[in-house]
Amino acid sequence: MVNITYDASGQLNWYNPDTGKTVVYNGGDIAWTLASTALVWLMVPGIGFFYCGLLRRKNGLSMIYLSMGTVAVVAFQWFFWGFSLAFSDTASKFIGDLRYFGLKGVLEKPSIGSARVPSIVFCAFQLMFASLTPMIAIGALAERGRLGPALVFVFIWSTIVYDPIACWTWNRNGWSDALGVLDFAGGTPVHISSGTAALAISIYLPRRRGYGTDQFLYKPHNTTYIILGTVLLWFGWFGFNGGTALSANLRAANAVIITNLAAGVGGATWMLWDYRLERKWSVVGFCSGAISGLVAITPGSGFVGAPAAVAFGVAAGTLCNFATGIKYIFRCDEALDIFATHAIGGVVGNIFTGFFAQKSIAAFDGITEIRGGWMDHHWPQVGFQLANSMAGMSYSFVVTSLILWAMHLVPALRLRCSEETEIVGMDDAEMGEYAYDYVSVALDISPRRMYGDDASSIRSMRQRREANPSITGEHQRDTELQHPPNHLPLPPM
Repeated sequence: MVNITYDASGQLNWYNPDTGKTVVYNGGDIAWTLASTALVWLMVPGIGFFYCGLLRRKNGLSMIYLSMGTVAVVAFQWFFWGFSLAFSDTASKFIGDLRYFGLKGVLEKPSIGSARVPSIVFCAFQLMFASLTPMIAIGALAERGRLGPALVFVFIWSTIVYDPIACWTWNRNGWSDALGVLDFAGGTPVHISSGTAALAISIYLPRRRGYGTDQFLYKPHNTTYIILGTVLLWFGWFGFNGGTALSANLRAANAVIITNLAAGVGGATWMLWDYRLERKWSVVGFCSGAISGLVAITPGSGFVGAPAAVAFGVAAGTLCNFATGIKYIFRCDEALDIFATHAIGGVVGNIFTGFFAQKSIAAFDGITEIRGGWMDHHWPQVGFQLANSMAGMSYSFVVTSLILWAMHLVPALRLRCSEETEIVGMDDAEMGEYAYDYVSVALDISPRRMYGDDASSIRSMRQRREANPSITGEHQRDTELQHPPNHLPLPPM
C-alpha cells in the first residue's frame, strides 16, 4: 500500500513509516520534470535524423532505426539494472549495487536527485539521458556497422561504461561528486563518454570502401533532415538542461536561457569559420556549431550566467570545428565527427565550468551550495574538472575497445558488415526497407553507377576475389582502387 495523500494545498504527501515523517512533493516540480522527460526523449530520434541527413541515402534509414532500437534496448536495461547501477543509495565510489534491481522499491520514496520529486519521476528523467548517450556513440557505425550486433553493444556499453560514469559523477557516493566536480547535466557521463566511444569504434572498424579517394567524395544527402535533427535536439535540450534542476525554479529558467544562447553563438561561430574557407553560408556548419554549443554549455548550465554562455559558444564553435581534423591524426574513418563535437565539446564545457561557475548562480534554486570556480576564487576547481574529463575519456575509450574486441571473438556479434552489404547499403541489405522510394535508392547502388553495364558490382568483386584469394580486407580495397574494372565508378550521390 502506497502511503500517498494530498494536503490542503493540493500537494502530494508521502508518509514515511520508518521515520514517522511526511515528505511533501511539489506538483509543479513533478510536472516540469515529466515534461522535460518528454523533451529529452525527442532528442533520441533527433540525433537519428541528424545522422541520417549527413550520410548517403542508401544508409539513411539505418540511423533512424538505431535511434528507436536504442530507446527500446535501454528502456529494458534501465529497468533491469541500469538505474540501480547508477543511482542506488548504497553505491560505491565507482558503481552502484543491485538494490533497485527490476526497479524494486523505486516509486514513491524521495529521489536521490531531489527530495521534491519521487524516485520514479527521477528514474524516468534519467532514463532519457541513458537512452541518448549510446545513440550518440553508435553513430560511428555509420554505413558499415551491422544493426543486430549494434543493439547488443548498446546493452553492454550502457551497463559497463555509461552507468559507472553516471554513478561517479552524479551519485552522492561517487568519487567525482565527493571531489567537488561540477557537472550539471552530463558533460562527462553523456558527451565525453559517447564521443570517446565513437572514436574507439572508428579505430576498431576498417574504413569505408573507397575512403580517401575521389570516388568517396559526397555531400550530405538530405540537409533538411540535418536541420530537422538539429531542431529536435535544440528543442529537447531545454528539458535536458532545464529539467536537470528537477524543479520549476529560477535555476531551471537560467539553464534554459543560457542553453539557447550558447547554441546560437556556437552555430554562428562555426559557420563563420567555414565561411572563411569557402565563402559559403553553410547551414550544415551552423547546425554542427549549434550542437557544439549545446554540448559545451551542458555541464555548466546550472552554474554559470548568460555572459559566460557567450564564451562557451565561441570556444565550442571554434575548438570543435578545428577538432574535426583529429580523425586524420588517428587515421580512422570517423564519419560524423562525433568525437570532435561531443568529446571535445564536453571537455571544453567542463573546463569552462571550472572557470565561470558561481555560487550565486547555483543558489538560484534556494538549496544548492557550491564552492564555485575561478569567478569565486576557488582555484582548484579547473583541476577537478580536468581530472573528471580525463577519467571519463580514458575509461570510455579503454572499456569500449575491450567490448568491441570481445564481441569480435564471436562471429555472430561482429560489428563490421560485409563488403557486399556496404556496397548495396545498410538499408536494403540489413533491413529490406528504404528511407525513400526504391527508384531513388537504386541510383546509388545500381550496377551502372558502381561498375558499368557488363556485371553487377558484387559479382565483379567476387570474381576478382576468386581469381586472387589472397586479396582480402583493406588490401583488397586498395587493389581495386589501383586496378579498377573496365568502367570506372562514378562518385556516389
